Amino acid sequence: MKNLIPIILIAYIFQSCMPTQLVYISVLEPAPVTLPPNIKNVIVVNRTLASDAAKPIDVVNKFLSLESPNLAKEGAEATITGLGDELMKNSRFTGVKALNNTDLRTNSPGQFPAPLSWDVVERICRDNNADALFSLELFDAESKISYLAIPTTINTPLGNVPGIEHQANMLTTVKTGWRIYDPAGRNIVDEFPISRNISYSGKGINPLVAAQGLIGRKEAVKEVGNKVGQCYASRIIPYWIRVSRDYYVSGTDNFKMAKRKAQTGNWNEAGDLWLHETTSLNPKIAGRACYNMAIISEINGNLDQAIQWSQKSYENYNNRLALYYVNILKNRKSNNELLKDQQSN
Repeated sequence: MKNLIPIILIAYIFQSCMPTQLVYISVLEPAPVTLPPNIKNVIVVNRTLASDAAKPIDVVNKFLSLESPNLAKEGAEATITGLGDELMKNSRFTGVKALNNTDLRTNSPGQFPAPLSWDVVERICRDNNADALFSLELFDAESKISYLAIPTTINTPLGNVPGIEHQANMLTTVKTGWRIYDPAGRNIVDEFPISRNISYSGKGINPLVAAQGLIGRKEAVKEVGNKVGQCYASRIIPYWIRVSRDYYVSGTDNFKMAKRKAQTGNWNEAGDLWLHETTSLNPKIAGRACYNMAIISEINGNLDQAIQWSQKSYENYNNRLALYYVNILKNRKSNNELLKDQQSN
């Protein structure tokens, strides 16, 4: 602990001497996938069941991967439910219908199959009054198991005696793949795979007892499948992220005072102090102040003003950090335009 004190002290002094500090803000990001505005009612289907021609291959694959057909079927159904539930929470859609009982099949179990024909897509959408089809095209749970024999001590009425504890470990990889079909434009809006790993372990006095501890993996696979469905929904729903921004905290007494105000959340009064320094005769100070005004403008949600201040900081005072920042702000402005389109749909 004594050796840590000088290190902590040095880190504190170093941080105190830095001309900038970080502020964290929340930013709404557009969804990776933009759906056409006509899509209001959607249907979610399961296409992962093997066709009659592919069933023999599917049985062999399930045997080699230590999984049963029922596990894959129930896992896929849980994935469909997860996506459907998440989509229904969003006001973007008027109606969401999840179907597990369609007669859709795949000739490539465990792999991304060829897309559905548009005749099939249009028929399903027409029969269910849907504008788009969300299809789970792939669901595969592949497991690998290993055993360890670990020396241990066993408590007996005669005292502690050496023994062996057997441990069974299983790693299951859940693979899913999705497509979104837009029948109106005959366009596949998205095609995306998602994989997740699950680990289980069991212990016992022999390998058989240890393996019995792995029985709960069925429910775990279904739970992961449900979460994967929820995760896929995030590709079409805007989401919040936390980002960091540097701002200047040194140069004049006003910067030092503004730093303290910013640390307590009093950003508007900090901004008043920075605004005063934008007219400084010292170009370095004026550049820093203009840059900080861009920061406070972004915090207040005024991206146009933030871009103007950051441009002034770089163009008039050659503040290099401002050039990097203006590109970030322009990208945010473009994302906001995309957000407006996604939210107006």
